[in-house]
Amino acid sequence: MIKLNQETEKIMMERFGKDTVIALATIEDNVPYVRYVDAYYENGAFYIITYALSNKMKHMKQNSTVAIAGEWFTAHGKGINLGYFGKEENQIIAGKLKNAFAEWIDNGHNNFEDENTIILCVELTDGVLFSEGKGYEF
Repeated sequence: MIKLNQETEKIMMERFGKDTVIALATIEDNVPYVRYVDAYYENGAFYIITYALSNKMKHMKQNSTVAIAGEWFTAHGKGINLGYFGKEENQIIAGKLKNAFAEWIDNGHNNFEDENTIILCVELTDGVLFSEGKGYEF
């Protein structure tokens, strides 16, 4: 996982260390697919609650390289299926996601008893962040 410098990490946490919408792009048969997802950022990665049988997960099974974009930010990363939201190994990040997404997480959209409800981790590999007229490349 990429390690950002202190200033970049601080800006990333301020901007994305909460419920935030980002664009996530995958590719299948040389055709790009983009969708908006709710995400939470920490320590060089974005975390997303999704469905294991979704098209984005099918695409990433074939090619784990993704692109993401958010507020004055664009990056590439590797999509990693962390597995079932409720499994013991995901307890810490699942708790953070429950807190970050508290406003809507229990609205019936997610079925946390379904083992296909998973956590997608997008580990950043490179990108650029703009803030106050500066560009931060990593």
